[in-house]
Amino acid sequence: MNVEKINSALRSLSPQEIVEWAFSLKKKTVVTTNFRPYEAAILHAVSSVKSDTTVIWCDTGYNTSYTYIHAREVIDLLHLNIDLYVPQQTVANRNVALGIPEVDDPKHAIFTEQVKLEPFARAMKEHEPELWFTNLRKDQTAFRNSLDIVSLSKDGVIKVSPFYHYSDTEMDAYLAENKLPNEFKYYDPTKVLENRECGLHS
Repeated sequence: MNVEKINSALRSLSPQEIVEWAFSLKKKTVVTTNFRPYEAAILHAVSSVKSDTTVIWCDTGYNTSYTYIHAREVIDLLHLNIDLYVPQQTVANRNVALGIPEVDDPKHAIFTEQVKLEPFARAMKEHEPELWFTNLRKDQTAFRNSLDIVSLSKDGVIKVSPFYHYSDTEMDAYLAENKLPNEFKYYDPTKVLENRECGLHS
């Protein structure tokens, strides 16, 4: 797969057209979400082309009540085919054993593995996707600036980010045009800083 050539061809297409292109590859496909801000856009773009697409929701267990309410609203609105993955340890158990370690605490790596990396790895192992829709966008982190609409994961999965070049203003317009809700009271206990990479996209 010539990723550079593909990205050049897709650059002028709309997110919907990019999604349609991806499905034309006829690969085993999933879309991942955590219902953070603007996630309704990728979920709408994908489900409007193929409504039964598997949506992997990795829930850390630390979401705000606003995020859980938002998630239910989007799931019901778009009739999503959700497959929920949660950590193997409860929050109560972890609060005693680890709490929420600071980023510079050696225990933070264990915490991140438990609440984010392990559930995600389990989901991907069980579903074995060949193509993975994400809502990565340029300028979110330094690492994501090195990607593009289409990239390959370290495991060779085709990763497609239809909104990669969209600004927040363009995302707001997409949500408004499609009457989609948004929610900003989102909390990721593993990142602390908004521009830290989450560890799932290497």
